[in-house]
Amino acid sequence: MLGTMSDANPIEAPTTGGHGLGPASWEHFAQALRRASALVQAGGASPSDRHLAEGYRYLARFLGAGLVSCVLHNDPDYPVFGRMMDYTMPWGLDHPDCLYLYAALRADAEYRVWGARGSANHLDIQVNAGHFALGSVEATRTIASCDDGALELGDGGDFELRIGGPERPGNWLASRDDVSFLLVRQYFYDWENERPADLLIERVGASYPIPPPSPERVAHQLELLTSWIERGGAQWLRMSEGFLSLPENSVIVHAADAAAEHAGAAGQAYAMGHFACEPGEAVIVEFAPPPSKHWVFAMGNLFWEQIEFASRQSSLNGFQARLDPDGHFRGVIAHEDPGVANWLDPAGNTRGTVAMRFLGANEKPVCSFTRVAAKDVRRALPPGTPRVSAQERMEVLTRRRHAVLRRYRR
Repeated sequence: MLGTMSDANPIEAPTTGGHGLGPASWEHFAQALRRASALVQAGGASPSDRHLAEGYRYLARFLGAGLVSCVLHNDPDYPVFGRMMDYTMPWGLDHPDCLYLYAALRADAEYRVWGARGSANHLDIQVNAGHFALGSVEATRTIASCDDGALELGDGGDFELRIGGPERPGNWLASRDDVSFLLVRQYFYDWENERPADLLIERVGASYPIPPPSPERVAHQLELLTSWIERGGAQWLRMSEGFLSLPENSVIVHAADAAAEHAGAAGQAYAMGHFACEPGEAVIVEFAPPPSKHWVFAMGNLFWEQIEFASRQSSLNGFQARLDPDGHFRGVIAHEDPGVANWLDPAGNTRGTVAMRFLGANEKPVCSFTRVAAKDVRRALPPGTPRVSAQERMEVLTRRRHAVLRRYRR
C-alpha cells in the first residue's frame, strides 16, 4: 500500500448559486472577468507600461490555466491529463523544473493510471481534495501521495497505479469522500536528456462514446472558473505581496513538508522571499546546498509568475549550477550578463519574488544576499571564477530553450 488517508475536514466547492445554466451564469463569469483588471491596478500607484503589459498578460494566461483545471480537464467521469501550468501559463510561482499534470477525480469511482515512468529526476503522484480556485492554501488538502521510489515498476519502467476502490497491495492510493483531483509532478534536473513520463488515466468501468455534457456539469465548471478568477487570482497576489513585504534580498526558510498537507510536494522544503536589484547593481546569492535529491533557485515577477525561463536563465538547479571549490553556490542577479556561469537574469524586473526548493534535504540552508555595484561583481566572487563568453552564453540559452520546448511538446 503506497498511500493512506489523512484526516481533514472537507471543503465545499462553489455551487451554481441556484441560477442553473444560462445567460445569468455566463454573465456571472463575465462580471468576474471584468473585475479582474483590479488585480493589475492594485497598489494605488500609477503602473508603468511594463507593469501593465505583464499584468494583463498574466490575467490572460491565468484565465487559460483556469480553463484547463476548471473546465477542459474537469470531468471526473472521463478524466484526461492536462497541463494546469507550464511555461506559457505560469502562476503561483510554479517550479521551472517541473511538468505538472492535472486530472479530475470523484469520490465514488476507482481510477487507474498507467504508462511509462520516463526519466525525470523525480516523479510524484498526489490525490487531493478541494481546488486551487477556492482562494486559500487551506482550500486544497492532500489525501495520499507516492513518489517514484515507492512505485513498483516493470521492465522498461512501465507501471499501473490504482486510485480509490478497495485497498490493495502494490501500487494503490487511497481516495476519500471529498476527493476532487490528481496532481502529477515531474522534476527535471538534466533538462536536455531527461524525458517526461507517458501517462494515461481512466475511470475503471468507463464506457464509450462519452455522453454530451449536462447543464449541471457545465454550470459547475463555469462557477468554478469564476471562483478561479476572483478568489484564486486574489490569493496569489496576496501571497506575492506578502513576500514582497519582507526585507529586500532575504528569504524565509520553511521546514520540509510545511506545504505537503495542502497539495505541496511531499518531502520538499521551501525558502521564499524577495529580491531587489536596480540597473547598475548586482545581488550575489550564496548558500551551501544541503544534500538533496533536487534543488533549485528561481525568481518570480510581481504577479508571482516564474520569470520566463525558456530563453532566460532566471533559475538554476543543482545539475545546472556551478559550485565553487568550497561547495557553495554563488549566483549573480544582474540586469546585464556578468560573464559568469551562475548568472540569474531578472528580465528587467528590479523587484520580484524568490523561491528556493530542496527536495529530500535534511538540513535547512543558510542563504545570504550581498548587494554590490555591477562593476564590482568579479571582485566580490572567489578568485578564479571562470568567465563565460557571449557566445557560450548564447549556446547555453539556445540549448535551454530547446529543452523546455521538448518537455512541453504536445
